[in-house]
Amino acid sequence: MKYYINEINKNGTIAVDDTILIKDIPATAGSKMLENFTPLFSAEVVERLEKEGYEISGKTNVGEFGLDLLGETTYFADAEDNGAIKNAAATLVSESKVKAAIGVDLNGAPRRAAAVSGVSFIKPTYGTVSRYGVIACACSGEQIGVTAADAQSVKDVLAVIAGHDDKDGTSLPDEKYEYSLTEDVSSMKLCVINELYDKASDEVKAKIDAYIKALEEKGATVERISLDLVFAAQTAWQILLSAETTNNLSRFDGVKYGYRTPQYKNIDELYVKSRTEAFGFLTKATIIYGSDVLAKGKYEACYDKSLRLRRVIIDKVKEVLSSYNAIITPPCSKLSFEKYDLSDAFKKVYDESLYTAIPSITGLPAMVNGGVQLIADSFKESTLLSIAHSVEKKEA
Repeated sequence: MKYYINEINKNGTIAVDDTILIKDIPATAGSKMLENFTPLFSAEVVERLEKEGYEISGKTNVGEFGLDLLGETTYFADAEDNGAIKNAAATLVSESKVKAAIGVDLNGAPRRAAAVSGVSFIKPTYGTVSRYGVIACACSGEQIGVTAADAQSVKDVLAVIAGHDDKDGTSLPDEKYEYSLTEDVSSMKLCVINELYDKASDEVKAKIDAYIKALEEKGATVERISLDLVFAAQTAWQILLSAETTNNLSRFDGVKYGYRTPQYKNIDELYVKSRTEAFGFLTKATIIYGSDVLAKGKYEACYDKSLRLRRVIIDKVKEVLSSYNAIITPPCSKLSFEKYDLSDAFKKVYDESLYTAIPSITGLPAMVNGGVQLIADSFKESTLLSIAHSVEKKEA
């Protein structure tokens, strides 16, 4: 398996996925479209890490624009390991080759990867970490997060990259965020969403059951609830993600930068052939679906309705979180994924997004730890980190 598209420093401690810019290092986003693109500046998160003395090990292989399950749609090398699909960044962390990896959570891939590889990942509250220097797809939901072996390492790196950035219009105003591992778990009350738990594999259910047992032994209370809007969240987020991706990727047209077809007769043929030859199947399917939901006659019924559903979902999930410190859900349907025909990618990614859609569409923080996904209210990352740290101490 090819971990890096570009390795920078063999002694580096932080890996950065290839949808995040590093000055003078090619940034491909896993796509033929950007095979020869070299940025002139670094992302804000990279500059903050380097300022704190962290050395970047390299740019990790990523699925095309981060749209897929684990990285299997990358143009540059397959993401297989003896037939099983692996995520490069999460695998590097699991093998202790880096302290942490920085990646963009667009549709849950880093959360899914953390569960598969047995490591931790946090997607912080939307707007707390600058997105400046990210090759954007779905700006309203994508967020840079941290993959690391444990809660302590996640906290250390997240504290460095979080904070206001004038260059990012979605950046929240707080200059710095403080995170803790010491919140009292014994007084916490958590809930499990039945609709998601029931659909997961026995292996995933076993992880959740063990996690619940560890929390209950610490004194926490865990209850079961029904929240059937998870299905609406899945559909609404797919519509919003596809529509925003359609708009953001429209700039890759073979004119300004990126891949240009070598043979064309007119400007229309230049656009069509360049995009047809450079984009993979999943990216094309996402663009086509996004174009459809934005089309005249469907805009109000699909895109506009999804925007309104987003507000309903946020309000309902926050209502749940007013009674519970965190929500426990599966991060994915199973803990291993095999190679599949990429013509099925759009449906496979949609099916798996059921488990990751709520944090994506709401912007709420989510953490995967011990094969379990935890969701908390805005700015409650310390709650997630404390829960994870408490369970890790129990397992140790």
